[in-house]
Amino acid sequence: MIHPVLLCGGSGTRLWPLSRKCYPKQFVPLTGEETLFQASAKRLNGEGLGHDGRLGFAAPLVLTNADFRFIVTEQLGLAGIDPGAVLIEPEGRNTAPAILTAALYLCATDPEAVMLISPSDHVVPNVTAFHAAIERGLEAVRAGRLVTFGIQPDRPETGYGYLELGTASVDGAPQPLARFIEKPDAARAEAMLASGNFLWNAGIFMARAADMVAAFRTHAPEIFSPVEAALAAAKTDLGFLRLDPDAWAAAPDISIDYAVMEKAENLSVVPFMDEWSDLGGWDAVWRESGPDDDGVVTSRGATAIDCRDTLLRSESAQLEIVGIGLENIMAIATGDAVLVADMSRAQDVKKAVEALKKSGRPQATRFPKDHRPWGWFESLAIGGRFQVKRIMVHPGAALSLQSHHHRSEHWIVVEGTARITVDDEVRLLTENQSVYIPLGAVHRLENPGKLPMVLIEVQTGAYVGEDDIVRYEDLYARG
Repeated sequence: MIHPVLLCGGSGTRLWPLSRKCYPKQFVPLTGEETLFQASAKRLNGEGLGHDGRLGFAAPLVLTNADFRFIVTEQLGLAGIDPGAVLIEPEGRNTAPAILTAALYLCATDPEAVMLISPSDHVVPNVTAFHAAIERGLEAVRAGRLVTFGIQPDRPETGYGYLELGTASVDGAPQPLARFIEKPDAARAEAMLASGNFLWNAGIFMARAADMVAAFRTHAPEIFSPVEAALAAAKTDLGFLRLDPDAWAAAPDISIDYAVMEKAENLSVVPFMDEWSDLGGWDAVWRESGPDDDGVVTSRGATAIDCRDTLLRSESAQLEIVGIGLENIMAIATGDAVLVADMSRAQDVKKAVEALKKSGRPQATRFPKDHRPWGWFESLAIGGRFQVKRIMVHPGAALSLQSHHHRSEHWIVVEGTARITVDDEVRLLTENQSVYIPLGAVHRLENPGKLPMVLIEVQTGAYVGEDDIVRYEDLYARG
């Protein structure tokens, strides 16, 4: 069995405004109905795979942060996959500490466990070909080598790092790796593509857990001690394993490439000769979405007139986007932000996020729709002394028992059934029924039904911020 290790952090700034820090691209359905995270988990799931039926995957090990932990379990549940474990990083420390954590975790029960480390935001249309590449790498892994996967390039891409092969030709077998190469400029990317001796660095690795641990001991001892301590002092919380924050804080912020792979001598690369994308920008989404004969991609709610090589995408049912006579343009609209840029500037979208952060704009990191463990809410209207929200609560879920210092609330159920607690009174509300929550009242909202429950909340008062909450009980152990 191969143990998938899914890395599920990041901020996804190059796909703003649809991907933001609070809900990055791996959780968003960018090119189909399922999210990139769900597709990644499904790709590394199941038994009896491979050409002889002997390739199989254990339950995935997921590394993420506290904000995403319930999103991870919800999306895995919708995909029909139970995680082997979900490890919570106290803060982002890049890929090296995360991968060492996974290796130590697996090593504790089976040092010979084969771990396949993968980002959770890649597109791999041909899963069978990907499994075949994994099979080709297994012999090298069993011989004690660290294996990385490189993608056969089909264009002079400047948004990816590259792998230089130690042999003159590229085939599907594991090959020696000469060196890692940083993202090149356009001229160097053209030259590397023409040489035929370079692959894109996919950031996917495979090794036995014990061999990965040994590589860190040898090449990155400064990472080893804090990560080992963070895992040893980890605490279980609602089924998640929280790494110790004090020990974790001492771990360097560094990638696996810099920390280990560029120094390791027992490294092999398996070329992957089929389609792949990390959807690292809106130009990649445009390519993966299948442009028409004019090179145009439109979403529902978008209309293109006399356009060429253009992406038009609306994420709001109330917002129609229309392009006329556009060429090489990407225009993406959400309910609270619109991005318009030349397609060649796709890698510069992160600059827009940086500019919005500096000016204090909430659109830089947050959505109007805020995902929570129990469901989500979105702000429909806000003024000086009021706010109107739409709230969706999952079946069987409940908000915390809470009160507010500065606002009262009116709740109107528009879909499903709600169980309402207001001080000592508990009652059920169905569609078109409402309740008033006075300022200071201790209250709770629950969905006792088997279908999602939706209500409209009208807040009135001197302050309607999210931090005006006093929690008394919470199923999700939030402060």
